[in-house]
Amino acid sequence: MTLRFFIGLFLNSLSCAVLAGEGRATPWQMGFQKAATPVMQEITHVHNLLLIIIFAIAIFVIALILFVCWRFRASKNPVASKVSHNTALEIVWTLIPCLILIVIAIPSFRLLYYMDKIPKADITVKVVGHQWYWTYEYPDHGNFSFDSYMIPDHALAPGQPRLLAVDNPVVVPVGKVVRIIATSDDVIHSWAVPSLGIKKDTVPGRLNETWFQVQKEGLYYGQCSELCGPKHGFMPIAVKVVSEEAFNEWAKVAHEKWG
Repeated sequence: MTLRFFIGLFLNSLSCAVLAGEGRATPWQMGFQKAATPVMQEITHVHNLLLIIIFAIAIFVIALILFVCWRFRASKNPVASKVSHNTALEIVWTLIPCLILIVIAIPSFRLLYYMDKIPKADITVKVVGHQWYWTYEYPDHGNFSFDSYMIPDHALAPGQPRLLAVDNPVVVPVGKVVRIIATSDDVIHSWAVPSLGIKKDTVPGRLNETWFQVQKEGLYYGQCSELCGPKHGFMPIAVKVVSEEAFNEWAKVAHEKWG
């Protein structure tokens, strides 16, 4: 019975690790949440490349340390070597790290440029951080705005995640380029949605820009990622991605309600 329990627990944790969460983190998750945008896909690719390089370096260094401990042990070398340096070796262990840094730098710079260069947007959403909630404005659809607050524990509906569910999520159409303009009216906040590959600071008196293009309908969660006061952990983000038709219907209703 105990063995079956631990096998089931292992298989369950392994499946959760492989799924890695879609829209939010899952128990026993390993790695990033499932990428929902091209930006997050590229972030995952660069991360995986770095992981391979890091593991290769770690294995090489450990193997080298073990070899040195065995090869130059006191029992085999009663008389210590007086060699002070090796010019060829020093050149090699200087050039190889430089090459590794170049291999890391090229995809990193390419990713930074890809994230920073905003393509032609289909829709613009302005995000305003407050202590401690978010305001969203839709200037392309009648310039209406609404506030988004966390749903408290006692008001959660079945299936809504604690500390992540909100009363009014951001609604965007699937497959469209969404430009985010972020600012704040009090302190620095950070609008972050991991599965979308977004983490943009909202700074008072300044407009920051980012973008995303979600490839699948669903509900994607995030949180403020900049320490902004005692209720910093209670201003979650929810992005609801729907079809273009559903979005247009929602925009009409939202404009009548909040316009």
